[in-house]
Amino acid sequence: MSTVEVIPVASPAELDRFIKLPALLYANDPAFVPPLWLERSEALSPAKNPYFQHAETQFWLARRDGRDVGRISAQIDRLVAEPDVGHFGMIAAEDDAQVFAALFAAAEAWLRERGKTRVLGPFNLSINEETGLLVDGFDTPPVMMMGHDPYYSAPHIEALGYAKAKDLIAYWYDIENELPAAARRKIDKRKPEALTVRTLDKKRYREEFDMVTSIFNDAWSLNWGFIAFTQAEIAHMAKSLKPLIDPNCVAIVEMNGEAVGFGIALPNLNELVADFGGRLAPFNWIKLLYRLWRGARSARVPLMGIRRSFSGSLAGGLAPFLIIDALRNGLRNKGVRHVELSWILEDNRAMRHVIESLGAHAYKTYRVYEKSLGQ
Repeated sequence: MSTVEVIPVASPAELDRFIKLPALLYANDPAFVPPLWLERSEALSPAKNPYFQHAETQFWLARRDGRDVGRISAQIDRLVAEPDVGHFGMIAAEDDAQVFAALFAAAEAWLRERGKTRVLGPFNLSINEETGLLVDGFDTPPVMMMGHDPYYSAPHIEALGYAKAKDLIAYWYDIENELPAAARRKIDKRKPEALTVRTLDKKRYREEFDMVTSIFNDAWSLNWGFIAFTQAEIAHMAKSLKPLIDPNCVAIVEMNGEAVGFGIALPNLNELVADFGGRLAPFNWIKLLYRLWRGARSARVPLMGIRRSFSGSLAGGLAPFLIIDALRNGLRNKGVRHVELSWILEDNRAMRHVIESLGAHAYKTYRVYEKSLGQ
């Protein structure tokens, strides 16, 4: 078999090939949804993605016989708490052990040269973006901002010495079904008058967005792998998500006027662009606007959190149920029928209990791997 060559991405043309490669590799996978190339180009641009303000990255392409057969990235995020840890991500390759080995050798060598002794991943590019490798749930397409990987990727990566660090669970929720009786009683029981649920005030959009991301940073601060959103990332996210946010699909729980927790549901863009082949030009952007106007039939809840100071309190215990029920009602009014609640750490038993008690079921598992690089 001919040799695999791994080359660093060093030009706009090579970055374009890097972005488009998964669509070529997985063209025969009916569950794969090609991401929009324009969105991926901006996500991987140091000029447009504020992640690069606190991270160093390198991308590679693997080639054999003049063809691109794989890709990978390596990242060093200066906000990571452990100074010895580097990340890998953006992994996509043919079903070939030699290709996987060559890609990971390049990424690991780059991290070692920069003093890293342990590697975690995949992160595309941050834990606050696409996280984990799909290891269960290959038969259904991914929802927005979640990845999709072929069944063979995990065995090839594990053969290179990578072991599970943490599993992340995605839940599928049929919101047409009535709530289980126990959950309905919990939501409907008499609550303190000071505990209220409201929607987002779009007239104060940026102030509201800053508030919910502040809650998110507080709520998740002790979770495994957590990296707080920077102010630049919050501003970027607020701008990019604004066209997708419906105030009635944001639930904010308050206690005596103070925000206790929140949840945001977004339309599943993957459902709307699945037939675009990654392209918006020349006319797919018109189709997308029309489909957004009509509304998606599926959605995702990517952001949710309860302030840690309310943990263990009545308000803190009720808030997740109230948030999901409010989102459920708002989404049903828009014609949404199914919602992905993701992702949830496998050992976040409290949140998993809430979600499962509402009738959702785990349907995908994403795995973060780790490996000692030695020195």
